Parts: sequence; C-alpha cells; structure tokens
Amino acid sequence: MRIVDTHQHLWEQDRFPYSWTAGIPALNRSFSLEDYRQASLGEGVSKTIFMECDVDAPHALGEARWAQGLADANPLIAGIVASAPLESDTFSNHLEALLDLSKLRGIRRVLHTRDDDFSKTPLFRENLKRLPKHGLVFDLCVLSRQLPVAIDLVRACPEVSFVLDHCGVPDVKGEGFHPWKEDIRELSGYANVVACKVSGIVAYADPEKVEACSMRPWFEHVVSCFGWERMVWGGDWPVCTLTSDLRNWIQITKELCSQASDSERSKLFSINAERIYGV
Repeated sequence: MRIVDTHQHLWEQDRFPYSWTAGIPALNRSFSLEDYRQASLGEGVSKTIFMECDVDAPHALGEARWAQGLADANPLIAGIVASAPLESDTFSNHLEALLDLSKLRGIRRVLHTRDDDFSKTPLFRENLKRLPKHGLVFDLCVLSRQLPVAIDLVRACPEVSFVLDHCGVPDVKGEGFHPWKEDIRELSGYANVVACKVSGIVAYADPEKVEACSMRPWFEHVVSCFGWERMVWGGDWPVCTLTSDLRNWIQITKELCSQASDSERSKLFSINAERIYGV
C-alpha cells in the first residue's frame, strides 16, 4: 500500500539546537533522512511531510530553509510544515520569508508545552487567520487536557484549516478515555478541522503493550468521529521509537484498519494527505 507519511521529523544537532531532547536520551542525537529511509524501507512510503521539530525559537526559519534544501535534493519530501511565532509581531516577516519555500504547506506552533492562554491572544489569532490566504494549514498539537483550548481556537478561526496531531494526545497507557472521548467528539463537529492525524499514539502506549488491541479503542473512536474522509496517517518518527520502531507502527495501523475497505485505507494512508497538504 502506498503511504504518505504526514509527520516526519529530521534533525541535525550539530546544525540546530533542540533543547527539549536533552531530557530524553533516546532522542538526544541526530536523525537523518537516510536513517528515515532505513527505518521505513520496504513499507511503501512514497512521500513525506517534514514536520517542524520544535527547534529552539531563534532557529525556526533556518530549520525550514534547511528542510527545503533536503526536499530539493530528495523528492521523497513532498511538503514542509514549518514553525512560526504566531504569538509575535515578527510573524509577518517570518511568514514572508517562509513563503519563498516552494514546499511550504503549513505552519505549526507547538501548544502542548505552552500555557493554556498562549493561543488566546488577539495577536496569535490574527496571525493565524492569515494562513488561508496562502493556502496553508495549521497543525494543531495539544495535550489531551488542552482539547478545550483547541476547540476554542478552532471556533474562533472558522476560516483556518486545522489538522489535529496525534489524535489529540490521549493517555493510552493510563486508559484515560474521559474527557478525551467527549472532547474529540465535539472537536470533530467543526468542519474546519479538516483531518485527525493518526500519529503519536504508539508513543503514549505502555511499552509492554505496543500492539493493535491496546490502541484499537482510540483509533476506532477517532474514525467514528471524523470518518475516513478526514483521517491522515503519520509516523511521528523518531519520537515513535520511544516505544516502537516505524515498521511496527505501520503494521499496527494496517491491522487497526484491516476491516476497512481498500478505498478507506487508501484515504487514510495517502489520498487525504495529498488533498489536504497539496502534495
């Protein structure tokens, strides 16, 4: 099956600083495109979306330009979702610079490490509302407990197209279904949430229970809420390696949708991503 991986991280620590990895020894090293090729070898990955890696803020534009260089040399990388300081009055200049990148497809500003009020300022929302003019989506990355924050942002910016990362970061290991379940249902009711990304949940699973059955309730709930037309798949490599290698995560996802039709599986793994990210 052809796969478009909508959540590929790559970083070179001798090029840019990633302070957040310091406390996670398994991720506190460089991860190259060649490493990714080896990790996904034989699994049918035909395109990827480079996802910004929460690089230290002063280097956000540099990371995006570096990713563009990788994409220019490697057609595997079909698009880029770049970091941008939506909370700052420097956003306009930053966005103008990003628009020079031919592979730019979206923006992400990680919210799960921020105060819940971070995305509630008028400036943040005014900047966010500039994305549709340029055909850009916003990848929405929040913790499960912050889903009400996401709902408020989505409601306030109806013209912006949002992609919910990592199924809303549920507590898979702790089986924390509530209020995640109800919040996901509410969020799915907004048409401008154009996709729920089936990614990341393997990293939140019990390392002793990295198998389809432990993730099936979460997967089936997001499918029931968003439907196959609003689902995309992401590897979240190398973060997924905290509990699983990439091949295993791909196989788990295939098992989770084994009862779906060929058309539904194709929507999840490639067709929807190509439409939403324009790749």
